Amino acid sequence: MIRKSLTLILPLTLLLCMQASAQTVDELIKKNIDAKGGVQKLRAIKSIKATAKITQGGLEIPITLQQRRPHMARMDMTLQGKSMVAAYDGETGWKIDPFQGSGDPEKMAGDELKDIQEQSDLDGPLMDYKEKGHTVELMGKEDVEGTPAYKLKLTLKNGDVRNVYFDAENFLELKVNSKRKTPGGEIEVDQFLGNYKPVDGVLFAFSIDTKVKGQTVSQITLEKVELGVAIEDSLFKMPAKPQEKPKTEEKKPPVVE
Repeated sequence: MIRKSLTLILPLTLLLCMQASAQTVDELIKKNIDAKGGVQKLRAIKSIKATAKITQGGLEIPITLQQRRPHMARMDMTLQGKSMVAAYDGETGWKIDPFQGSGDPEKMAGDELKDIQEQSDLDGPLMDYKEKGHTVELMGKEDVEGTPAYKLKLTLKNGDVRNVYFDAENFLELKVNSKRKTPGGEIEVDQFLGNYKPVDGVLFAFSIDTKVKGQTVSQITLEKVELGVAIEDSLFKMPAKPQEKPKTEEKKPPVVE
């Protein structure tokens, strides 16, 4: 009888633990959303335009980031006098990269496409994560450079995994860990978020440091964030490639007999 009771109790205990864990995850995400301004203010944002600079390899590169609901994103960057674009219109991801091609618009694929699709989610992957097809697990608490933090394992619908760390005191994102594919193989990338500032009652991280194996590889510093700006759909649409001019046949000199 005791053994039979244990076989009934153990599955029930596991179920209760799973439910408690899920509830804790949802509570932490709610505290994170509340800390940034609350769900109503965040959902009221229809568009975001941010100007920033990336410091990388001794260079300062100006960039402009734009997002618009439901799923549109665009990044413009100028480097060595050449313009680079990465954009997503809700269906198609495309880019203009004169350093890797002809300078004509090209469709994105692979990790590039997944990155721009993720960026197009104006609310971020944690808000309404279940409806989006993502899963989140609480992995406990860890120390992030001297600050106690909750570690959440976020598995995106596409299978990619992000480890998100919330400051245990204010519940804002401290760090996001992910794996990236490079020509030399897969690497772990850590992004450290900080210098939070309010914009129209919503907190944004104005600095993002990207590190690989503890070494900083780039720094993003936001200079200005604007909410609710008018952005036309056409900005996110992939432009048509310029038509090639038809080749004219070279006239041959007449044959003298």
